[in-house]
Amino acid sequence: MKKSLFFFLSFLSIQAFAQFKASEPLAHTFSIVARDPITGEMAVGVQSHWFSVGTSVSWAEAGVGAVATQSFTNKSFGIRGLKLLKEGKTAQEALNILLSDDPGIDVRQVAIVDNKGNVAVHTGKGCVQFAGDLKGEQYSVQSNMMLTNKVPAAMSKAFEASKGKPLSQRIMAALNAAQVVGGDIRGKQSAAILVVPAVSKGEPWNERTVDLRVDDSAEPLKELERLLKVHEAYQFMNEGDLAVEKNDMPKAMTLYGNAMKMFPENLEMQYWTAVTLANNKEVSKALPMFKKIFAQDKNWKEMTKRLPAVKLLTVSDAELKQILSL
Repeated sequence: MKKSLFFFLSFLSIQAFAQFKASEPLAHTFSIVARDPITGEMAVGVQSHWFSVGTSVSWAEAGVGAVATQSFTNKSFGIRGLKLLKEGKTAQEALNILLSDDPGIDVRQVAIVDNKGNVAVHTGKGCVQFAGDLKGEQYSVQSNMMLTNKVPAAMSKAFEASKGKPLSQRIMAALNAAQVVGGDIRGKQSAAILVVPAVSKGEPWNERTVDLRVDDSAEPLKELERLLKVHEAYQFMNEGDLAVEKNDMPKAMTLYGNAMKMFPENLEMQYWTAVTLANNKEVSKALPMFKKIFAQDKNWKEMTKRLPAVKLLTVSDAELKQILSL
């Protein structure tokens, strides 16, 4: 009864209903697949009024390509599509093979971008209106079950207008533009961004430049944008740590400063910056930072007591005493 009611309320066609399988989750949504022509990175961005849309729609692999599979989602299209690309098929060739024996072709919406920037997209005639897609240079935007027919054009325009920015920010701009012109007719629930490098180093566990999901939220795009900002700030921290390893303190402090400017209230960022200063014979600069941090959360002082034993804080006993006295 509940399933029948859901289909009725979602205005699904009789044909789509007949072809639906429990193993093929619904993901009526808008999405974008794209390749950055400068960095070679590839990405998928998606938003839907459906729980955890990122686990169904978005698929990508470093050095290979990216796939968005939606409407009546066939998750296998993600893995199979990437495998076909890895075997040397173009985006269009891979899509043709995926759809060649698909009984649900009319209710599928699929987009693929390969590592050369070739793009292929399919919107089945049984996808719920408003449904459509639009291809551009090394990207495709696609949507179904939208409130208006303006979504693909709005996404394309926003993506084009953001040239020169990091790919993740361009994806975010396209998703926001879709929502501005109406987005999903049912509303908002989840969103995701997945970005992978242009080339694989054979380390799949370490080859997702950005991998962020908002599984359930009243404002998924706002939360996704917030998480993307946090991600970018922590990237500055990571790059700062690498600069410390290379004994480039000026660069490290610039990068740490960039991170803290983005999140001035983040005690974690402040704390490890203070530790880095102390470890590099600049205890006098670190002391005011430690004092401010300890005043807000005494657990950081307890943490400081534990660091010398594992050589994460390498100050003298006198300097440690001075820090802990704050």
